[in-house]
Amino acid sequence: MEITEIQVDGYEKVVRARDQQSGLHALIAVHDTTLGPSLGGMRMWPYASEDEALFDVLRLSRGMTLKSAVAETGLGGGKSVILGDPKSMKSEALFRSMGRFIDSLDGIYITAEDMNIGIPDLEVVQKETRWVTGLKRSEGSSGNPSPYTAEGCLIGLRAVAEELDGDTSLAGKKVVIQGVGAVGGALAVLLKESGAEVTICDINEARVKQLQDEYGFDVVSDDEHLSVECDIYSPCARGAGINDDTIPLLHCRALAGCANNQMLEPRHAAVVRDRGILYAPDYVINAGGIINVSVELLPGGYNEAVAREQIARIYDNLKKVFEISRRDDIPTNTAAERLASDRLKAARAASN
Repeated sequence: MEITEIQVDGYEKVVRARDQQSGLHALIAVHDTTLGPSLGGMRMWPYASEDEALFDVLRLSRGMTLKSAVAETGLGGGKSVILGDPKSMKSEALFRSMGRFIDSLDGIYITAEDMNIGIPDLEVVQKETRWVTGLKRSEGSSGNPSPYTAEGCLIGLRAVAEELDGDTSLAGKKVVIQGVGAVGGALAVLLKESGAEVTICDINEARVKQLQDEYGFDVVSDDEHLSVECDIYSPCARGAGINDDTIPLLHCRALAGCANNQMLEPRHAAVVRDRGILYAPDYVINAGGIINVSVELLPGGYNEAVAREQIARIYDNLKKVFEISRRDDIPTNTAAERLASDRLKAARAASN
C-alpha cells in the first residue's frame, strides 16, 4: 500500500492511500486535535474524481472539529472517505487495507460509521486497527450511531420550534425531510410520534414506499420536494444541497436537518437569513451520533445514560447559537463557529 501526504493549509494531516491489490483508494483528513484525537466517520462513495473526494473529506473533517468543540466531546475533528461504489466494491481485502491505513496514523484519527459504511464493514477494519468505534453493543461498544443522531436532531428541532413560535412543541409543525436513510428515516418516525405533519422524499423510491406503507407519511418526489410549503425543511442526505439554485425555491420558515455540510458555501447561510429563514447549523443539531460514540472513549467505557444526558445538551447549544446570532446580528453559522472557536481557544489557553 502506498501512503502519501497531501499538504493542505489549516489541516494537521491529510493523507492518501492507494492499494492496487485490494483496490483501495482512500483519503483521511485530520483537521484539529486541540481537544483530543480526531474522531469522524468513514464514508464510501463513487466520487467522480479524487479532487471531489478531497473537497468532501476536508469539509467534513473541519465540520467534525466544530461539531466536537460545540458538543464538548473532548475530541478533535477528522474524517475518512473511500472512493468507490459501495454496491460493487466492498470486500474484506478492501476494508482490511483501510484498517492498516488508519492504523498508520497511530491513533490521531479514530473512525466510526458514516454514509454506506456499517458495523460489518467496521468489524473488518478492526482486524487491522484498534482505532474503531461504533461497533456492536454486545462487544462493549456504542452500536449504530444513527438513532442517536436522529434523537439529537429531534431535540434540536424543539429549540428551532421555540425560536420560531416560543414553544418547544412540534405538534402540528409541517416538516419536509429530504433523505430518509438510517438517520432521516428514524427522524421522520420520531417527528410523527411528536405530532408533526411529516412529508418525506428520497432518490431511493423503494425506501420511501416502505416508510409510507409502514407509517403513513405523505410523500413528494425528490425533484419537487422544495416546492412544498412547510415550517421546517430538513435535509438528511448528502451535503451542499443549499445553494444558489435551491435557496430561491425554499418554502420554509426554518432549515434544520441531519445532513452534514448542508450549505454549499458558508455565504449561503447569510442568503438564507436574508430570506427570513432560521438555519440550525448542521454540526450543532446533528451531533448526537458523534456524542454517543465519543462516550466509548471515556474512562469506564460506554454508558448510554451518560450519552443521552450529553445529547440533550444539543438543545442548549442551539439556544446559545441563536442567542449569539441575535446579539451580534450575524448569521447562525458564524455564531456557531464563534462558539466553537471560543471553546477551542479556552482549551489551548488551559494547556499552556
